[in-house]
Amino acid sequence: MSKPIFELVDELPTKGLTISLLNALDFVAPGEWKNTVGFVNTIKTVTGEDDEDLIQQIGERAIYLFNDKSQGYQTALWLYQTVDSTDRALGAAALANKVGEAIPLFGFLNSITPKADKAQTIDLTLKIVAELVAFCQINGIPGDSIGDFVGALGEYGGESLIRMVALICVDGLIPLGPDFIDKSLSMLSQMKPQELQQNSTFATMQDAIPGNGIGGKMDFLGNSLDSVKGWMNGIVSANALTAQSVLGHFKGFLDVADDKLDYVAAFLDMSTNYYEHTGTQTLARRLIERAIAEI
Repeated sequence: MSKPIFELVDELPTKGLTISLLNALDFVAPGEWKNTVGFVNTIKTVTGEDDEDLIQQIGERAIYLFNDKSQGYQTALWLYQTVDSTDRALGAAALANKVGEAIPLFGFLNSITPKADKAQTIDLTLKIVAELVAFCQINGIPGDSIGDFVGALGEYGGESLIRMVALICVDGLIPLGPDFIDKSLSMLSQMKPQELQQNSTFATMQDAIPGNGIGGKMDFLGNSLDSVKGWMNGIVSANALTAQSVLGHFKGFLDVADDKLDYVAAFLDMSTNYYEHTGTQTLARRLIERAIAEI
């Protein structure tokens, strides 16, 4: 890894578009997420400890566990980072292709090109797979343990829950509509292998995706997407979520017309890194929880 885990947690931002986005989604998971930043502060928050010597022991053990390459923590972090970094590259490449059409996003971004539904489907699916594989890596279980992951979703809270809420809203509802899971499953089933292989996110993370060959990996993507359908639809139904209701909560920081939903999705892809931000927080929490149990 390019930076140690304590430095990554210390450098997490306290403000910005990503933080505004996550705070705005509190209406779906009230009080679940607090933007805990700073490695020592995270240790204190997770453990409730204020003894400096114990905090240092916990921190040292957490760092040791993260650095141990026989564990899956570095792979998990890489997955969280990968699905966000390629997002931003795609969003940046899509800028300024709709010259002359005014889209009042912050007043300075007046033209973007949204992803095609097919690209958005791949993006959504790969984020779900990244979550699944990262969960398995963090918990030391086989990477294809779909059943264990789905069972754990019902226990998700804090930064893990708000990440999945953001995924549902930002990568599902807003660009693809209320039937985003069924729409994505249908599109994925009709996709040719070369279409997937041309996707930069898939190309980057394909070696971490379970399955033999491109066919096996495509099957795993479809099975992973299908496995979360009930849970995600439950979140949508329980909160009566629509793209418009979500956008209504974004009005404090995002000025856009309701008929420009695909443009909003493209803009948020380019401008936020909610997966990496909350993924780093999840990883830090899991490391600290394990560290305190082992010292």
